[in-house]
Amino acid sequence: MNIKFRLLFPVVFMAFLGAAGFAGNAAAASPTEIDIAADAAIEEFKKDVTGGPEFLDKAKGYLVFPKITKAGLIVGGEYGQGALRIGGKTEDYYNIASASFGLQIGAQQYAIVMVFLEDDAMKKFRESKGWEAGVDGSVAIAKWGAGEDINTQNFKDPIVGFVFSNKGLMAGISIEGSKITKLDK
Repeated sequence: MNIKFRLLFPVVFMAFLGAAGFAGNAAAASPTEIDIAADAAIEEFKKDVTGGPEFLDKAKGYLVFPKITKAGLIVGGEYGQGALRIGGKTEDYYNIASASFGLQIGAQQYAIVMVFLEDDAMKKFRESKGWEAGVDGSVAIAKWGAGEDINTQNFKDPIVGFVFSNKGLMAGISIEGSKITKLDK
């Protein structure tokens, strides 16, 4: 690789991330800001997912990341902050982050609600010092038909992820390999 390119690439990449809003998203949000954004994301989830309110009521808990920003230009990354809700109330705050390398270009923002269906999965998640999707637990990304009640689905995995509010120009959302870490708030 050309030495000039090797030295210039990180500068160009950081400028790209900043322009995509990724750098601004990494700023620490207050608990109040996270809760307000999480409330809005849950309301959108309940409105968009038929049977969503009942599904969340039956869950052991759910982790809401209301705004995850993902950007990439060969090298990519994603970051977001969210709240763990048990019984509808925030118990803890977390961030999600990942890095990737490969054929990719673009940026997007989306929200994720990860629903814990089993007590053991919730316990293992809460006791971890940094939980990695696909390593410490499997997360099934929910797919169902429009208008179909989510409560009619038979999920085999103990954690189900719902991705919504997808805005941007990057295809294929996966949280596999994403690191989720508890925040001190």
